Amino acid sequence: MASISSFQSSFIIDLSPEEFVQLPNPPRLIDVRSSFEYAMFHAPNAINLSLQRILMGMFPGLRNWVLPQWFQDLPKNEPIAVICLTAHRSPVAAKQIAKAGFSKIFNVTGGMMEWRRLGLTTCTGKQAA
Repeated sequence: MASISSFQSSFIIDLSPEEFVQLPNPPRLIDVRSSFEYAMFHAPNAINLSLQRILMGMFPGLRNWVLPQWFQDLPKNEPIAVICLTAHRSPVAAKQIAKAGFSKIFNVTGGMMEWRRLGLTTCTGKQAA
């Protein structure tokens, strides 16, 4: 069942993988695992942006170097979802993304391990450049 927490002026909503895939208009899904983990298996349409890069991107002097342009160009009011392997990194990423000014963040609880346990579709390989 979804739960909502407020962080600054942002809302972080915890959703199970099943709840996420049932959303009529799912938000952009960011996989915050390493590129190696991502290549092993990931959710369809997930974009890889590691937690380490998100954390380093919070420093103004590093932002342009470590955060991809697509992320820098996202409107702050666009909903974003984050997922990791077991839901240990994604809550940290969600809070950092909230600190960056995004207003609605979904945290996929249970991570990719729960996603696979439920038999939901996964993909392999690196994301397109």
